[in-house]
Amino acid sequence: MKLNNLAKTVVLGLAVLLATSAFASNKGSLQLRETAEVNGQQLAPGEYQVRWDGSGSSVEVSFMQGKKEVAKTSAKVVSLDQSSGYDAAVIDHANGRASVSEVRFAGKKVALSIGSTDKAEMSGSSTK
Repeated sequence: MKLNNLAKTVVLGLAVLLATSAFASNKGSLQLRETAEVNGQQLAPGEYQVRWDGSGSSVEVSFMQGKKEVAKTSAKVVSLDQSSGYDAAVIDHANGRASVSEVRFAGKKVALSIGSTDKAEMSGSSTK
């Protein structure tokens, strides 16, 4: 009986650990140096936490300041040839407005593609 309870505890502990590590990999930080739009919502220059939920290539992305969600949109997860050296937002300046079209994260081989046209990279925090 005690062995059965121990096994259940170990399985539950592993499940919690795996769920925590999976959640931790679906977030990153980003510093915007200019006002930019995400899904029609303006983000002021500053520090943001970016979190995404979903499985596969289509995800829901939230831009957070502290505990407050300031913008939400859908995105595609795209694979990169090599991991990004720093957090960065790719800014699209089409139509005379700056909008976030892609977000890259330091040390990760994936990016979040929000849109695409003419892009100019805006770097965020460096990991060096």
